[in-house]
Amino acid sequence: MSRAHPRPRIDTAGRRARLGRRQLLAPAYRAARAEEVADAVVALHASDPATVHLAACARLAAPDPAGVERALYDDGSLVRLLCMRRTLFAVGAALTPVVASSTAQAIAAKERAGMVKWITEGAPGWDERRLAEVETRTLAALRAHGEATAAELAAEVPDLRDTLVVSPGKPYQATVAVSSRILRVLAAEGRIRRGRPRGGWTSSSFRWRPGTAFAELPAPPAPEARAALARRWLAAHGPATVEDLKWWTGWTLTATRQALAAIDAVDVDLDDGSGGVALPDDLEPVAAPAPWAALLPGLDPTAMGWKARDWYLDPHHVPQLFDRSGNIGPTVWWCGRIIGGWAQRADGEIVWRLLTGGGGTSPSGRRESGGGSEAAAAVTAEAARLAAWLGDVRVTPRFRTPLERELSA
Repeated sequence: MSRAHPRPRIDTAGRRARLGRRQLLAPAYRAARAEEVADAVVALHASDPATVHLAACARLAAPDPAGVERALYDDGSLVRLLCMRRTLFAVGAALTPVVASSTAQAIAAKERAGMVKWITEGAPGWDERRLAEVETRTLAALRAHGEATAAELAAEVPDLRDTLVVSPGKPYQATVAVSSRILRVLAAEGRIRRGRPRGGWTSSSFRWRPGTAFAELPAPPAPEARAALARRWLAAHGPATVEDLKWWTGWTLTATRQALAAIDAVDVDLDDGSGGVALPDDLEPVAAPAPWAALLPGLDPTAMGWKARDWYLDPHHVPQLFDRSGNIGPTVWWCGRIIGGWAQRADGEIVWRLLTGGGGTSPSGRRESGGGSEAAAAVTAEAARLAAWLGDVRVTPRFRTPLERELSA
């Protein structure tokens, strides 16, 4: 990273302006296709199947859940990968080799090592040779069918029905089929992929399809891939701190610094007094878009885009908007800040609450005025927009938060 003196300064207003434009949240910057959304935010969180659709449609000029399904299941232009922070993301097909080399391959290797130990030490009659044979037969069955559920594969490969006890003697002891871990690892390696769910787009019950193993991808070496991913992330999320990028990727601090050095990231000063980094061509002021509101889902890639969030989230609101594991729930945004939360009730109504009336605290500790009636009107319009395209679909976040539970009751 360069050490120019004096260091450029990018204030919180500049960061929020970039967020509204580059994360496609201001209406003037919304996209036409789900693939454009994924590219803009680098990757869409996919731990909760509904998040991919909600996050994409929030950023589309014409919300189109069928278009998101097309990208995921028909065109293959969005690919689910277990990657950054050992989290499931949906990534644009062109970026998949970069993500595979920079993060996913190392995670898949750890997943395989853990599975081998788990099965060979816990399931009688299993060794690495049997495991390899079962995997070969499973992949052959999947190729023959083209698409299958875990139960259908187990019917073809009975070994997948074998079970073992996990956490014996503990209150959370459970008996699980070996198929769950085997299929998870094959997916982590890219050898199989999730197909269309058995229910609607909110369902977690997936069919499986043949995939492309990471070893077969034209991927760059890991250092080059990390540099490419760091550049893409800074273009979407910068300026940010080194720790933000380290947290988002799950890399070591050394690997993070090496990636930033490879792209000549520039040291900058941020409003909270911390040092950050930015791309060399991203140091000039950015005009703020027209005032905008957004209703984003739980685990949205913008809400979960940085480790240090005080510049867009009042710390006092964290207990209401996050669960105990650090997962953020549905949020209401106004001009680059989280100002509340929302939920869907059983009858389909979208309900929301503004915290501190749209006001908040800046990173410097200064109280900020809320959007007042303008913010409330914009949020009302966004809630109506969301309800209109959801129609009869009902969404319950996989990771529920105190405010979401309260609003949806």
